[in-house]
This record gives sequence, structure tokens and C-alpha cells, in this order.
Amino acid sequence: MTEFKNTEQQLSRFRLRVAGAALFVLLCFGLIGFRFVYLQVWKYKEYSLEADENRISVAPILPNRGVITDRNGVVLARNYSAYTLEITLSKLGEPLDQVINELGQVIPIEDRDRRRFKKLLEDSKHFESLPIRSRLTDDEVARFTAQRYRFPGVDVRARLFRSYPLGTTFAHAIGYIGRISQRDREKIDAASEQNDNDSDHYDPRLDANNYKGTDYIGKIGIEQSYETELHGLTGSEEVEVTAGGRPVRTLSSTQATPGNNLHLSLDVGLQETAERAFGDRKGALVAIVPSTGEVLAFVSAPSFDPNIFVDGVDQQTWDDLNTSPDKPLLNRPLRGTYPPGSTYKPFMALAALTLHKRTPEWGFQDTGSYTFAGHVFHNDVRTGQGWIDMNRAITVSNDDYFYMLAHDLGVNNIANFMKPFGFGQLTGVDIEGEAKGILPSTDWKRHAYRRPEMQKWYEGETISLGIGQGYNSYTMLQLSHAVATLANDGIVMTPHLVSEIENPITHQITKVDSEPTAKIDVRQQDIDFIKHAMQNVILNGTAAQPFRGVQYEVAGKTGTAQVYSLGGEKYHASAIAENRRDHALFTAFAPVEKPQIAIALIVENGGWGAEAAAPIARKVLDYWMIERFKPGVLAAAVADAVADSNGGSGEVDQSAIIGGGPQSPLQAALPASVAAALPGGSSATAAAIASSAVGPAQAASGASAAGAASAPGAASPASGASGSAAGQAARGGKGSSKPLPNAPTTPADLGAPLAPAPRVSVSPADADVPADDHSVNLNDVDTGGNTPASHASPNGDD
Repeated sequence: MTEFKNTEQQLSRFRLRVAGAALFVLLCFGLIGFRFVYLQVWKYKEYSLEADENRISVAPILPNRGVITDRNGVVLARNYSAYTLEITLSKLGEPLDQVINELGQVIPIEDRDRRRFKKLLEDSKHFESLPIRSRLTDDEVARFTAQRYRFPGVDVRARLFRSYPLGTTFAHAIGYIGRISQRDREKIDAASEQNDNDSDHYDPRLDANNYKGTDYIGKIGIEQSYETELHGLTGSEEVEVTAGGRPVRTLSSTQATPGNNLHLSLDVGLQETAERAFGDRKGALVAIVPSTGEVLAFVSAPSFDPNIFVDGVDQQTWDDLNTSPDKPLLNRPLRGTYPPGSTYKPFMALAALTLHKRTPEWGFQDTGSYTFAGHVFHNDVRTGQGWIDMNRAITVSNDDYFYMLAHDLGVNNIANFMKPFGFGQLTGVDIEGEAKGILPSTDWKRHAYRRPEMQKWYEGETISLGIGQGYNSYTMLQLSHAVATLANDGIVMTPHLVSEIENPITHQITKVDSEPTAKIDVRQQDIDFIKHAMQNVILNGTAAQPFRGVQYEVAGKTGTAQVYSLGGEKYHASAIAENRRDHALFTAFAPVEKPQIAIALIVENGGWGAEAAAPIARKVLDYWMIERFKPGVLAAAVADAVADSNGGSGEVDQSAIIGGGPQSPLQAALPASVAAALPGGSSATAAAIASSAVGPAQAASGASAAGAASAPGAASPASGASGSAAGQAARGGKGSSKPLPNAPTTPADLGAPLAPAPRVSVSPADADVPADDHSVNLNDVDTGGNTPASHASPNGDD
């Protein structure tokens, strides 16, 4: 039997399947269309932004950091570009030590580089690129590039570097930059938040985004305090890239704005003269222009090379610096506090005149001691110094006069008079971290000690204050500021190191304000009398020998401050450990009429002020008043400073700098106008002098007969170019132990044998910021207002 196919039924089924397939296809296209609308319409903005972010890479353009120069245009801090070898830990395919060992076979990597890298690694994140070698030569870059495929996560980058051509000179004043730490990030974020909340005074330089891509920030000194001015504004560049990250084209760019240049009031020649005068001794010196407050010299001896901190200091180098008994990281002018010794006496005398406790004519027959409450306070000359009035008391530095004066004035009258001169007060200098010191008073002692019996002020404690001992504790910056105020007839000028800020694009100069901040209520006739008495110190007093033959009018005061109590015994330096010997101090200003310079200095454990400190002051004053006007002297001083720097770790391999031929550090530091004063009249000649065996000062002095002439007793501002310790010692440079002229065997400015306890040690908290970040007391009592350790009072009542 034959079956016939049902054609209609098959067609119906076929149509049904076609309709189902068509419906399925329409549904699929509908879903695709819906998804297309969803992505292209509803989610367009979101995914368009993500697509652009994948397509466009935004890279920060780092600004050039501002250049820092001294008052003569000598470069103190500059920038240069060089190649670095960097490792990103998160991208390594092998263990870190193995990668470093293999890299060492291609490019030399020293143990110091390894230690520094591991120190950076401790303070960084694993995805950050960290340098293990800096300043690669072209040959080293070529060798690595050929082997690049072997080292994923390792790359060569071109970076800007900060250089300090003069090395140790001005290190504590200029400071240095270092890698941004977590603490720095927190400060940047806090400043950015505060800046955002102050819409009326918004500054884009303070925005946290301004530090995107930036690895370095100012750590101490001018570099830290003027970070906002120096850093500049970060730019950006939009680059179109492929999915693999390869750049295709640059879409747009916003150029970075370089940081402002800073012109300082500091003088390289004066600074170099002072540092060489200190030799290998510890101490501090500050020189100020009384009429403006400009700081001319800022010496902290010994110093350190700031260049070693730029790339990150390794732990061993940090430990060597931090544990050194000489404390090279301590900013002595800013943070070190000392008893002022007899340099305090002119201010005590001025207080007596102002408060009508003494007249200039009042006097007495000195017996060599002063007795109070059964305790004998000795004068240095135990047999007495004859008739003593105010002028003679200052001239020969008689202690008994000021013992009695301190008792008559009282501690609170002394404190109230000294406060406007800046003793125990922040001067407002434009460097962060200034120590306040101690201006003793009954109120101060009540807050300084915890135990009630220690809070009481005893009248016997006032006696030693009259000769700058006891609780008196001030910085050399405060002492020089006070001397400058006295020289300026009581007109107070805030000390500052930056004199001008220059816009590097428009070259517009903004001068730092030098307006008076106060006028101390003292009579001009009283100030004139004190100045005349201080001039007698130089002519026929305790500083007569160091200043014999001086060719200009100068007023000064010697000082000797005891480090610890002798218990009434006679002082013999040879029988006392060096760290317990007296400090030597000196203050001065010149000329007496319309002073151009005021200085205060201390030689730690130096002994007599007339023997150790006054000759240094003589050299500094001679340079400023006479030597600096001679041809070639400034250039020679710069050459000496550069030579000292190149003798240490601060030497820069000029062949590694990108762009341009070799350039010596001396050429980098010297402006053309100064270099022209050197023999030959060019920077090339200057560079030859710096590398020659002949001292730059000798070469410079050969430029003219005037340059070769020197006043009797005047200091040679630069006396050697060798950077080695042996060379320095041979040429009388920094680090040498050069004998000073003999002083009177029994100078009359010895402090009384009643002084505070020994100094405390300095222990910086971390390697990120050296000692300047911590309160340091070189006398006996905490300078930061904390409760000090208990100690015996000068009169033994406690």
C-alpha cells in the first residue's frame, strides 16, 4: 500500500520552524540592539571616559626646581639631568638579590649602592620605581640597553638631579632635597586640604596633585622652608597609546612652570673665610647686616655634604654621621643653645642704665670676689682689678661688677629687658626648626620643673645670670640678632637669608621685606656709651691683642662660658677633658658708626674667648671690611669651596650629565662676572685653577698687586684648593688644626665657676630628617619647653 506525503502538513511545520527561527533571530538582534542602545546611549559617558583612559595616557611633566644663588650670583643649588638604573620590585621575574647580582655583571653596582637601595625599599612601595644606580655614563646605558630583555622590571630613566656645587659650604643653611617619605605625603595632603578650604587664597602650588610624579621634596634649610617657591607647577601631557601601551601621538600638553629662583643674602667669600678660620674645631657663627637683618654668614662647624642625601643615604653613612661625636648634622646656629658668657655683659650694662640702677660713673674698688648669702663668687683675677666703673667693667670683663648688678636688677627685670632683644625668643628667621633657648625668670622656672621645691627661684641663682651663666641658654642666631639690634640703635630687624625671589620666566624680582619690626625703648646716649665701651674692648681691653693693627673701627666683646661647675676650683684646661672645657665666644660689629656687619660666634670647648674666638672674628671682619674688595678674592674663595666639596663624596661625574659637554663644579657655581676676575678672565681658567696644585687664592692673588696685598693680621679668604684632608691640613684649609695667635695668659672674661650641668647628646629620630628636626640643648635645660632634668642650682640652694 502506498503512503502519500502530506505536503500541507510539512509546509506548515516548515513555516513554523522558519517563524521560530526568525523570531529567535529577531530576538537576538533585539537584544543586540538593546545592548547597543544601553552601551551607546545610557552608558555612553561612563564607557567613553574609560575608553579614553585606556586610549590616552596622562603623564606628569615635572618642573625644574628653582636655582639658589648667593648675594654675588654664585650658584649654591642647581639642577642637571642624568640617567638612572631603576628597579620596580612588583615587575621582577626573579628574586631581587639575584637580579642585582646579574645587573652587576652588566653595570658596576657597589655595596654602597645596594645598601642605599635597600634603605629606599624600606620606605617605599613595591610598585614604585627605585634607583639602584644614578648618573650612568653613555657606555653603561648602551651596555644595559643591549641586555634589556634579560631584566623585566628594570629600566633606564632620565631624571633631574639636584646638585650643591659648594658641598659642605652652607649645607645647614641651604639644606637638601630627599625622596618623599610617608610623613612628607601626610604633610602635603594636609596642606592641600587646608588650601582647598581657603578658596579666597587658593594656591595651585599647594595642591597635592602638584606632586604627582615627583619623588623629591625639600628636607631641611632653605630647600624645606621655601619648598612652595622652589618646586614650581607640575605640567601634564596626554599621549594616545595602543592596547599594548605603545605611544601613537601626543594629543595635548600643559607645560610645567619652573620654580622660582632664590637669591640669598649669604656671601660665599665670607662663609668660606669663617669656615677655614674654624678649621677642625666645633662651633657656630652668624653674621648679620644690622640695618636690614640680612644674614651674611651661617656657619655650623663641622658640616656635611648635602649631595649624599639627594639619592638617598645608605644606613652606614647615616650611622657614621649620626653617631659622630662632632655632630656634623646638628645645625648649631639654629638649634644649638649655649650660655652667652661675658658677651651678655654689655646688655646687662644697658639694662642698668635704662632702668636707672647704675650710672656710667658709679664704681667700686674690686677685691676679686663678691659674697652673697655666705657664698663667694670669684672674679677671674682673684686679687682684684682696681677701680671698676661701667666702662672698665666691660673693657676688662670684670665679673664682680655684674654679680652685684644682677642682684640689684633682679631676675624678672633682667628677663623683661632682654626679651625685646630676642634672647630666649624665636627670631623669626626664614628657616624652620629654630630653637627658642631659655631666658630665665621666676615664671619660666615655675613651668620648667615638676617638683615644687625645684620651681622656687632663689636669689643666689640671679647672681650668675649677670655674667651670662646659670640658666641662660641661647642660640648664636639669637646672640647675633641681639648684637645687630644693639648696633642698629635698638631698631629690630627680622633676620632672613632670602633677599630676593626671581620669576625664571619673566625675571621679575620680588624683594623680601626688610622693614623694622620694633624699636626698643632705650636712650640713644645709653646705647652710645655701651658702643664706646665695646670699642674699648678692642682698643685696650680683652680683645686688644687679636685686633692689633685693625684698619677700621670695631666694637666687640669676648666671652668664656663654662660647660660644667668647677665647684669653686681654679680652672685649668689641661687638667679637664676636652668636652668639658670652656666655650669661647665673641660678638662684634663694624664700623662703630653705621655698622655694616654684626657677628656672634662660639668655639665649643675652645677655652678663652680672646684666644680662640676673637681671632676668627678678626678674619671674618677683615674679609668683609677689606679683603672682599680685592680683585679675584671672591672667585678664589669659591674655588676653595668647590675643591673642598670635590674632595668628598659630593663630586659629580660630569661625563654622566645628559646634554652638553663636561663642566667642572667650579664652572657650574661661578657666574661669568665673578669668573672673569680670575687669571685668564674665563671659566675655563677658573676650572684649571680648581684642578691645579696651586691654591686658588695664590693664583687669584697673582692677578694684581692689590690682590696680593694683605693687611696686617688680615685673614686670607682662601688658602688652598686641595680637597683631601692632607691637602687641607697642609694649606691651612678646613679640617686643619692651625694655631691661633697667643692671648693674654689670664684674660678677664672668664665666667664664674658656677655653671649648668654637662650638655646632652643629640639623637635624631630617623634618617629622613637630621638633627634639625629635634630640640637640641647644648647647655643644661630642655630648649623646647619640656621639663628638664634636675640639676643643682648655681648657688647650691637646691
